[in-house]
Amino acid sequence: MTRIKWGYIARRRRKKISLFASSFRGAHSRLTRTITQQRIRALVSVHRDRDRKKRDFRRLWITRINAVIRGVGLLLNRKILAQIAISNRNCLYMISNEIRK
Repeated sequence: MTRIKWGYIARRRRKKISLFASSFRGAHSRLTRTITQQRIRALVSVHRDRDRKKRDFRRLWITRINAVIRGVGLLLNRKILAQIAISNRNCLYMISNEIRK
């Protein structure tokens, strides 16, 4: 029986998949079946961590605000306050003093 070579369509598909996984290590960047599994895992992680990133930044902003001001109730945006806390602490103290009054 004669040997049948892979068609160019299959080769193209596998090449496209391997380009996605070129930065992976070991068999995860060489074997087609393993690459497809790792690709699914990577895409799931990316999707999950997009939401996770929002949570982490919110926690970071709250931590920064609490580090600068303790016990002052502020009704401003957390993100803006966190940036003010980093760039100009005096401005943040002025805002907190105004709110205390």
